[in-house]
Amino acid sequence: MAVADGGSRLRRQLEAVRFEPALYVKQLSQQSDGDRDLQEHRHKIQSLADETAQNLKKNVYKNYRQFIETAREISYLESEMYQLSHILTEQKGIMDGLTQMLLAADREQQLQAGPSSASAADRASTKSEAFLLPREAEEHKQRTLTPLLEKVEGCQDLLQAPGRYLVYNGDLLECDPESAAQLQRVHAFLMNDCFLVAAWLPGRRGAALRYRFDAVYQLDSFAVVNVKDAGPMRDMFKVLMFPDTRVFQAENAKVKKEWLEILEQTKKNKALGERRELEKAEALRLAAAEQEQQRLQQEEEQRRRRALPSGTNPFEEEERGVAGDEPRADLQPLDLGLDWIQELPEDLDVCIAQRDFEGAVDLLDKLSAYLSGADGQPGVRQLRSRVEQRIRRLTGVLVYELSPGRSLRGGPRATRRAVSQLIRLGQSTKACDLFLKNRAAAVHTAIRQLRIEGATLLYIHKLCNIFFTGLLDTAREFEMDFAGDSGCYSAFVVWSRSSTSLFVDAFSKQVFDSKESLSTTAECVEVAKEHCNKLSEIGLDLTFTLQALLVKDIKAALHCYKDIIMEATKHRNSEEMWRKMNLMTPEALTKLKDEMKSSGITNFDQYTGDDCWVNLSYTIVAFTKQLMAFLEEGLKLYFPELHMVLLESLQEIILVAVQHVDYSLRCEQDPEKKVFIHDNVSFLYETVLPVVERRFEEGVGTPAKQLQDLRNGSRIIRVNPESTNSFV
Repeated sequence: MAVADGGSRLRRQLEAVRFEPALYVKQLSQQSDGDRDLQEHRHKIQSLADETAQNLKKNVYKNYRQFIETAREISYLESEMYQLSHILTEQKGIMDGLTQMLLAADREQQLQAGPSSASAADRASTKSEAFLLPREAEEHKQRTLTPLLEKVEGCQDLLQAPGRYLVYNGDLLECDPESAAQLQRVHAFLMNDCFLVAAWLPGRRGAALRYRFDAVYQLDSFAVVNVKDAGPMRDMFKVLMFPDTRVFQAENAKVKKEWLEILEQTKKNKALGERRELEKAEALRLAAAEQEQQRLQQEEEQRRRRALPSGTNPFEEEERGVAGDEPRADLQPLDLGLDWIQELPEDLDVCIAQRDFEGAVDLLDKLSAYLSGADGQPGVRQLRSRVEQRIRRLTGVLVYELSPGRSLRGGPRATRRAVSQLIRLGQSTKACDLFLKNRAAAVHTAIRQLRIEGATLLYIHKLCNIFFTGLLDTAREFEMDFAGDSGCYSAFVVWSRSSTSLFVDAFSKQVFDSKESLSTTAECVEVAKEHCNKLSEIGLDLTFTLQALLVKDIKAALHCYKDIIMEATKHRNSEEMWRKMNLMTPEALTKLKDEMKSSGITNFDQYTGDDCWVNLSYTIVAFTKQLMAFLEEGLKLYFPELHMVLLESLQEIILVAVQHVDYSLRCEQDPEKKVFIHDNVSFLYETVLPVVERRFEEGVGTPAKQLQDLRNGSRIIRVNPESTNSFV
């Protein structure tokens, strides 16, 4: 009893709020008689510490079950809150749709009364129709859209789109984007998935067709921008459809505000609907996969039951050995009553709720190793069935982590955790597919968010940097995650090709569709090639894919620029006077010499005269500059598929000049001008064309036999200045 009282006093002393260990030890050393008393006090403190640790462990074990139950309840509550949020979102969408439908119905009634009241009808709201059932509301929407679009000439096909209904419509004035001058009176129809503009037909007030179809735009293909009131530009807003812009003027500020708000809300509703469709499709796919897995498990269970030997089977021992359902005699029965095995399903629930995916997979690996070869023992099948449910839950959570709908920030490394655990669960194919879909969504988002700059080359630099850097990071992360599974690399190659196609679409839209000059096009293609070559660091060569996707647009660009040069040359030929060039200033002459020298014509000095004169025609000099520029830009764009296109274009351009000088020699009567024409012919055949042939061979690697044949076949072999004839 005395020992217990001493322990209690010591505990209270140590638990005191103002307990100071140094002062306590000092007092204890002063009061003790020697080493024996100190050893006794040390033993008491150690016993108290052991007792405290034991009590703490008991409290932890006591609360462990409560912690598991709490974690499970939290998981259930999280699921219910998500479902409740989804239901509320759907209800809000339904109510918004009903409100917009009722507004559209009232506007249609006012519109049928006359065009003067159409704008007022667009802003009216009808309360008496607010109690329509959803099915009746949908039918009413279709009935509202049909009579309106039947009044628009040339848009009957729009009525056949299922699920399309009218949201808003009204009269607008279309204005010029630059001068704000009024262009025409239009009537705009805003549907749930598109925006239709119809021009007003004058003199058709009582006719069945009041409007003429002008244009229709998908909601995700344009942006709406408010225009600040300034001078005559009042109550206007812009509709931006790259590369066009249309400006509309509303009746007043209130109508303009309604248009802006309803347009923005309709675009959001469409995006929300598309996202819901994707979520619904994903949920159906997961449910189908789970049902398929359950069916396979049931078939496996039935197969095992059929394989179990009956008691009257004379070959019982042989079948039992073949089926492998019974344990071998040399294996010790497993103890399934261990604490960690009994608590393993609950531990898996806790790990999943706490997002400790690594811990969950470690527990599964530990269980798999422990149960290896013991499937026939009693209780193992039931245990595996309980664990399989947790595995499906864990797989579903990991799949959700990799879904494209999740946040795409963090780059490829952000997916490593979920991918590695799916691979450990034996789901490497699914992990590969989800990883590549996640990265495809990230690439698409990055390209869409890239701001379109005024300078095309600057935009292409940013586009290439974003795409190829992301592709390189994705490849490195893929190689790290799937290093042990070579079968997934083919999927990565296919994904790389499809991503490159997405990049080329954005590239072509900015470079080729905007009709940039050939020099800008060549620089942009050269930038893309340089970035593509960097992928060779990881053994990925997409050069051929990039060239195959660009070849059509590059061919069209070469043909277009060739036609421009030929037309310009023919125009100059028609005004040719065969006079020497006077550049007026020494600086201009020096600049021309530098241009010719940079083009490869090094002997241009022999064609210059006194002061600022050039002993050549302006037509020949201009033709030479355009020909050499076309050749240089064409060589920058060159790859084998473009060989004949570039060669034939050069032949056609050269042939225009050759035919012109030949015709001039035949028709010119003045002997002095004929001598001057001969000097230009000499410059063309002996200086320009050999440089073209040499530069082409240097850039391509093979001689241009067609160009040589053109020069030799059309060379003027004899020119008599005293004669009016020339021989070709």
